[in-house]
Amino acid sequence: MSTSARPGIGFFERYLTVWVLLCIVAGITLGHALPGLFGVIAATEIAHVNLIVAALIWLMIVPMLLKIDFAALGSVRQHWKGVGVTLFINWAVKPFSMALLGTIFIGWLFVPWLPAGEGASYIAGLILLAAAPCTAMVFVWSNLCDGEPTYTLSQVALNDVIMVFLFAPLVGLLLGVASITVPWDTLLISVGLYIVVPVIVAQLLRQRVLAAGGQAALDRLLARLGPVSLVALLATLVLLFGFQGEAIMAQPLVIALIAVPILIQVYFNAGLAYWMSRRFGVAWCVAAPAALIGASNFFELAVAAAISLFGLKSGAALATVVGVLVEVPVMLSVVAIVKRTRGWYEKPSG
Repeated sequence: MSTSARPGIGFFERYLTVWVLLCIVAGITLGHALPGLFGVIAATEIAHVNLIVAALIWLMIVPMLLKIDFAALGSVRQHWKGVGVTLFINWAVKPFSMALLGTIFIGWLFVPWLPAGEGASYIAGLILLAAAPCTAMVFVWSNLCDGEPTYTLSQVALNDVIMVFLFAPLVGLLLGVASITVPWDTLLISVGLYIVVPVIVAQLLRQRVLAAGGQAALDRLLARLGPVSLVALLATLVLLFGFQGEAIMAQPLVIALIAVPILIQVYFNAGLAYWMSRRFGVAWCVAAPAALIGASNFFELAVAAAISLFGLKSGAALATVVGVLVEVPVMLSVVAIVKRTRGWYEKPSG
């Protein structure tokens, strides 16, 4: 993805929340109407990896990773203050704040309204969601607030490199803190299957396309794969809600309760990144995407990891899906906030 590219939010992405709601209805309906089919899908697995879901997740993740140019890492030093703020938020604040919020709300305050024994699984899903910084959609959010494209590209590339090495140990640490048994073999397989291998495949394909037809060819490929990625995401959600339908019908309030800590952590981390950027004298065109990168999540990876670690029917998988449900409206609200406060941000603090 060139630094001059200015992606806008497309029709399907803009109404992602609507599509997710429709998937909830479709999944629950199909789960009740065709339980045998969903049973066959659940049984199609090798080494606890569901083959159908794995294929769908690859269709989600690889097109997004194609947008990342790791050569942009060389420009990190140009915006080192903004990069430092975002790295601090993404890796030292967000996962830990989510673990804390999940424990407070899901593990304590909301216990009377949640299914018995599912609290730990929901918290695990929230941790997986917060431990994966957003990748592809960040380009959209940055464009909407006129963010510095060079910073956005280099920051996302750096986060992806860090995620390859840090995602597994960070998740393992926080799941242990949350008193959840960590299946390390499955976790490491998930990291390899849904981070390392897709990154390698996407970069090899990217280089081949660029060598054959340049940036124009890559843009055409991304335009074709964009709908495929979204359809794969929606199909995965239909399967998840097909398996989760019975629990959701029994307690529909669960989704709203899980959304509470997600919403709080998004606004907290965005606000902290924005304030720190101003404190350290970061230009607004870098501070705005820094706040958005600090707050958003790579929910596709979180969904994949939750399914691999805890299964299609787990509370962890449901919690990551709630992250998908709130992603677009909440991030659009953060874009609006940083744009409306630009005057305050650029006003001398003295």
